[in-house]
Amino acid sequence: MAGVLADVRILDLSAVVAGPLATQMLGDMGADVIKIESPDGDAPRYTGPARSPGMAALFMGLNRSKRSLVLDLKQDSAKDALWRLISTADVFVHSMRPQKIAKLGFAHRAVCARNPRIVYAAIHGYRDGGPYSGQPAYDDVIQGQSGVAALMSEIAGEPRYAPTILADKATALSLAGAISAALYAREKTGRGQFVEVPMFETMVSFVLAEHLFGHCFEPPMGELGYTRVLGAWRRPYKTKDGYLCMMAYTERHWRKFWPMVGKPEVCDDPRFNSIAARSHNVVALYELAGECLLARTTDEWLALLRELEIPADRVSSLDDLKSDPQLATSGFFKRATHPSEGEIVFTDLPVRFSESGTATGARLQPRLGEHSVEVLRDAGLSESEIRVLADSGATVDGSATKQAAQ
Repeated sequence: MAGVLADVRILDLSAVVAGPLATQMLGDMGADVIKIESPDGDAPRYTGPARSPGMAALFMGLNRSKRSLVLDLKQDSAKDALWRLISTADVFVHSMRPQKIAKLGFAHRAVCARNPRIVYAAIHGYRDGGPYSGQPAYDDVIQGQSGVAALMSEIAGEPRYAPTILADKATALSLAGAISAALYAREKTGRGQFVEVPMFETMVSFVLAEHLFGHCFEPPMGELGYTRVLGAWRRPYKTKDGYLCMMAYTERHWRKFWPMVGKPEVCDDPRFNSIAARSHNVVALYELAGECLLARTTDEWLALLRELEIPADRVSSLDDLKSDPQLATSGFFKRATHPSEGEIVFTDLPVRFSESGTATGARLQPRLGEHSVEVLRDAGLSESEIRVLADSGATVDGSATKQAAQ
């Protein structure tokens, strides 16, 4: 079955993590994603272990389901080729600062004027029109500005970044959703539009969904910060032989939990006998639960908790995930023989569609410029025009490198 985005062509000028992760998801859903890179290639091509130059681990995790086209947009001939591609594309994505893309001549007004049906999506550090607009931004900076690093100090004792590229990946999810919504709108109106996805505002919205808390009201009815999430005891519980993640939440959960741990009287403790009472005494609640869970092993608690249908499981390391029975049975980890990189492992698109297939693994990660000639031919360039681009360095024919690697 064709993917839900079959016949959608995406020109992807984004780099590093946020944009490439978003377009990988869209490519997995069937879109024809053309990754447009400079002759130097996207930075993740050189980040992490690699079997061959330009195909490092970080790139491999972010760039399947794409074709690679090299265009040196400092050269007019490469710009002309990009305009040819824009005329028939459905989506144009980039992660450059507004002033940088405008200097190249591909600001949203120019592109949308050339192709009124195109969805032009830009990842910016900050919404246009504010004092930060146009400033450079990366994940670490945005984690700091959006409150994530300060929240980490609640548990670490000092500001820390979350140990994952949180801001980039949250932005990627927003970008993929926004592009899909704009494509749906185009189907109804016949017109594309400009979509701005700012990292800072995306992450502030992400953080304050729960942490605006008492400040949802004017005047405020409490402090900023969701008390349950910030409680010192909100962490994996120590058991007799390890750690356990347990999340009793509803009234039904807690009325099963307290008798299970030998403290049925707590069910009627006025501090804990309703969701409102528990929310005001959550630190004491979690501390008491934690003390009780020290009495047995992780496996013993899991058997009891699962019987009572209280959500719980053991703590998994990154290594544990590779052998997780749920992931194994659901076919989440995919394996393939890459033409140049040999045997590889990658994660499936998490979502499933009952009436549409996905393209995960249909196009493995491209070598730099592997599809340059193919894509330029698709855009209507003649063999002589392509040869001129290659001879001037405005493009790179990476298919020759692929054949040599084989």
